[in-house]
Amino acid sequence: MGLSQRTSSWSVEQVLKWVQEQHPEHMSTLQKAIIKHDISGRALLRLKEYHLELLGVEDEEHQQEILQDLLLLRIEEEINELCDICAEYFSP
Repeated sequence: MGLSQRTSSWSVEQVLKWVQEQHPEHMSTLQKAIIKHDISGRALLRLKEYHLELLGVEDEEHQQEILQDLLLLRIEEEINELCDICAEYFSP
């Protein structure tokens, strides 16, 4: 995807790029809201179903698709953090 940086450190522009690549059908709905509410990577990881509805994604099936992808981002973030902890603990 070209977003090698950790999700939690993404800028608003990187969040927009992720939405465009993962959910282009929602880009027109979400773009203004992401910019208006300054949704960075850290905020993206915290989004819940009701946030998506407030941001304009009203269809429950579409919300679930986005939430599944957000869950994958959260898991990836957790794995990276655990790897950092292990690297610190086991480094000479």
